[in-house]
Amino acid sequence: MRRIAIALLTALALPLALTTPANAGGLDDLFAKLLVKQVKGPNAKKHLGALQAIADANGGTRAAGTPGYDASRDYVAGKLRKAGYKVTLQPINFVQSWTENSPPTLNLTAPSSKTYVPNDDFFSFEPSPAGDVTAQVQGVDLILPPTPAPTSTSGCEASDFDGFVAGRIALIQRGTCAFALKIRNAGRAGASGIIVFNEGQPGRTDAFPLDIGEWRAGVPMVFADFAVGNELAATAGATVRLKVDSTLVLGTNDNVIAESRFGDPRNVVMVGAHLDSVTAGPGINDNGSGSASILEVAEEMALYPVKNKVRFAFWAGEEIGLLGSDQYVASLSETQRDRIRVYLNFDMVASPNYAYKLYDGDNSDNEGSPAGPPGSDRIEKQLEAFYGARNLPTVGTDFDGRSDYGPFIDVGIPAGGIFTGAEGIKTPEEAALFGGTAGAAYDACYHQACDTIANINDTALDVDLDAIADSVARFAFDLRSIPPRTAPAAALLAAKTAA
Repeated sequence: MRRIAIALLTALALPLALTTPANAGGLDDLFAKLLVKQVKGPNAKKHLGALQAIADANGGTRAAGTPGYDASRDYVAGKLRKAGYKVTLQPINFVQSWTENSPPTLNLTAPSSKTYVPNDDFFSFEPSPAGDVTAQVQGVDLILPPTPAPTSTSGCEASDFDGFVAGRIALIQRGTCAFALKIRNAGRAGASGIIVFNEGQPGRTDAFPLDIGEWRAGVPMVFADFAVGNELAATAGATVRLKVDSTLVLGTNDNVIAESRFGDPRNVVMVGAHLDSVTAGPGINDNGSGSASILEVAEEMALYPVKNKVRFAFWAGEEIGLLGSDQYVASLSETQRDRIRVYLNFDMVASPNYAYKLYDGDNSDNEGSPAGPPGSDRIEKQLEAFYGARNLPTVGTDFDGRSDYGPFIDVGIPAGGIFTGAEGIKTPEEAALFGGTAGAAYDACYHQACDTIANINDTALDVDLDAIADSVARFAFDLRSIPPRTAPAAALLAAKTAA
């Protein structure tokens, strides 16, 4: 009966949706209120039960590269197809195995000679591709003595490589951003090899074995201690031989992408959550909660005559480096990127010791990470309005690069979403706002085997599900508050990031 009622409402509303701008109290408000009533926490909980059963049947995990992930993919894709969506499985790569066949080589060959000691002075940077290159070293935005050494941002921005000579070996300092981001930026700049060295601060001087799960620069790479990096940076015209002898085997998983029947494909509202767990557990809060929530929203709004195309994404490989979302964004042309007007991310929305955290799109706290691309502030304000209407408090959380909004922000797409907390500790101020236990983790089972169906807070799941439904529906009918992606500033940011 519910589907019949929706179909009748759709038939009445479709002509208006296709010809009339949405406005306050218009179709966006009508359908947002309807969708919030339709989505149900118990329905999302049924999806979580299915994901738990999949993990139970597959060694307790749904991690990338496991049968548990494949079964999770098939479950979600099947539900979406049944609801009437056009579903695409996008293959993405990840590291299936990496073996070091012999110790790496790092030798200074000019203007003098020196042999550095493998597995002491430096280590192969797992999962480095095999390669043997001799080339001049070029430092990238380094902070070296006698300058006081704050945390280095070397290699964190594409602009750090302005003036980098393609074919040289990039010398990059540890610090601030993810190793993987530094490696990708070096690869895009045309580095023939990569040396990342420790910062030089107390406790950050020595080299050690490290697996970053990133191989896509396609060149040999090593992690060296500070003394090696400092010496190479201080040696004018330093040329080195860099060799890694390894066997890298890639595996394939699939993103699940589903698009609404209706809506303008030139204006896309994208909604995402990662579907994979860590190897250690079933990942029911992280991130079954986000996946189950957007699946419930997708099922209930499948017949809505949306004005803007809605695209749901269930990402593979988030836990091993945002691989699904990163490879998806990389696969898009600039025109396709410009059509994505907003990206909404839902990663952990039912933490047991929860707080209602909204991504700080405007950097209103003036702390930590900067504001998101133009329009991110509007996403935050729209979510704030939903919680405020229910007299529920919210707090901001930084775009710290730890979830799938990262690749979208990197190319200038406005982003936002909800996060209820991971391994961080709940403050007394937050406990006063949200209840729960101050001084304890938001999710004590984060990335552990105990992240099961018992690790879900039903209240947080139910409230956040409603907030997701409200936000998706409103943007599906009205994007006027979001700056056009074809604006000069957005185009310049996209061009700079792609450089």
